[in-house]
Amino acid sequence: MTKPRVLVTGTAGFIGFHLARLLLEEGFIVRGYDGMTDYYDVALKRRRHATLLQNPNFAATEGMLEDRETFDGVADDFRPDVIVHLAAQAGVRYSLENPRAYIDANIVGTFNVMEAARRLEVRHLLMASTSSVYGANEDMPFSEQDKADTQLTIYAATKKATESMGHSYAHLWNLPTTMFRFFTVYGTWGRPDLALYKFVDAILDDRPIDIYNHGEMYRDFTYVDDLVRGIRLLIDAVPQRPASADEIPEWDSLSPVAPFRVVNIGNSDKVRLLDFIDAIEESLGKTAIRNYMEMQKGDVPATWADATLLQELTGYRPQTDFKDGIARFVAWFREYHGK
Repeated sequence: MTKPRVLVTGTAGFIGFHLARLLLEEGFIVRGYDGMTDYYDVALKRRRHATLLQNPNFAATEGMLEDRETFDGVADDFRPDVIVHLAAQAGVRYSLENPRAYIDANIVGTFNVMEAARRLEVRHLLMASTSSVYGANEDMPFSEQDKADTQLTIYAATKKATESMGHSYAHLWNLPTTMFRFFTVYGTWGRPDLALYKFVDAILDDRPIDIYNHGEMYRDFTYVDDLVRGIRLLIDAVPQRPASADEIPEWDSLSPVAPFRVVNIGNSDKVRLLDFIDAIEESLGKTAIRNYMEMQKGDVPATWADATLLQELTGYRPQTDFKDGIARFVAWFREYHGK
């Protein structure tokens, strides 16, 4: 059986790189698309792409998602069976400084991806969302059926908007669409703006680390290899429009009026930030200089995923222990930076 052709946006990014690598290992033909923005070190992005380009089944185009003509040209030329849309302006804190970048990339860019998917009648459109859409919700673990209308940042608001846009397109055009909500992803080849990368870099250079809410924060840390394995399996879990709402199991977020669902991908375990930092120190064999701070605007004290739906759909559940994941990252970081 011929493997599907998968167009992945954001292949020079942290998660897109890992997903593309996994798909290539399984024999898929992958076309990448990435804007190479300078939100963080472009050299790291180019190293990721260079690694992927060693596989003859991978090709990539540099372009912004807002550039509809360029993106449409790539999509029309490649004729994908599946589109996985991961590219976005990321970062909760940066959205306080440059909110317009989130509207351009996450709203306009996503609309262009959905239009291409509709026009090409792809088998399955999968798009990234975030646990941040749960916003001010306090009942945990977060479930896909929970109401999510209290987003606290423009980043989270743009992601919730793309979920609503995706549902409308699924309903109007019978476009099978899966949105996945990520929970605090970390791992090798990670982004320099993420906490683990910043903490390791600072500790090795004897610089203090900023610890918000005095470390009394909890996150559902999800190792990147587990995350992309979940995405890979969801590619095959194509949602179908139900004949009636009565057909939908109580654990399923499938829409009663569209081939559309939302799926959490998380480790289903909340870890205290202070315990996460202790594990970093243990892995490095070095103590951090800790700068305890108040909660930052837009942050939430805890996230925790209910991953029942992912397991029901795929038989898979992320389970990498955060101490093991940190050790793998530290080994990669030392090798990459020569420290």
